[in-house]
Amino acid sequence: MSAFLEARSPTYGHWRLRVQAVALALILAGAPLRQADSRPLRLVALGDSLSAGLGLPPGQAFPDRLQASLRAKGWDVDVINAGVSGDTARDGLARYDWAVPPGADALIVEFGANDMLRGLPPEATKKALSAILDRARAARLAVLIAGMRAAPNLGADYGRDFDSIYLALAKAYDAELYPFFLEGVAADPKLNQKDGLHPNADGVDVIVDRMLPSVEALLRRVKP
Repeated sequence: MSAFLEARSPTYGHWRLRVQAVALALILAGAPLRQADSRPLRLVALGDSLSAGLGLPPGQAFPDRLQASLRAKGWDVDVINAGVSGDTARDGLARYDWAVPPGADALIVEFGANDMLRGLPPEATKKALSAILDRARAARLAVLIAGMRAAPNLGADYGRDFDSIYLALAKAYDAELYPFFLEGVAADPKLNQKDGLHPNADGVDVIVDRMLPSVEALLRRVKP
């Protein structure tokens, strides 16, 4: 039919070529272009209370605010909250199979705060995170690692060993890396709840704004 119309109307053929050129330009530019009838991307935020949204009103947790920001930028994506307060990296590994649903496209791994606060050996944290990344790799999930930093009172040696976990894993697994989940928020009373550990709603928005470019890079890794 299109061949018949092109033969009868040169303007139709010219219009069709322009549409194809625009679509190709968007793809090459990395724009979040998806077919109108395709399902949304499924991005899972697997983590602890920082992902779960401890102490925050409904709809204000990190996954909720991230989904809203991504959609505002044109991404057709559902962000699934798989955060559980109090979880260590080992806890996250133990529940991976039921926390990350079949059909997920990408994964944010956010663990380490509770490991660090409990003084767990950095090598144990790294081992658990590595096992999580092994499972994600087997499922062909694009992964972003959200890092954590050790508190200064744990000592220089502990801090060096703990802080190095995330970059090493990102390199080993070719994963996106956001080095410090609480960047720009940690220790700021205006952006944290009264416990001084968990971000308030304003703090979550700062985290989302800062992490958004890394999350978009993650979603561009998702294969159709």
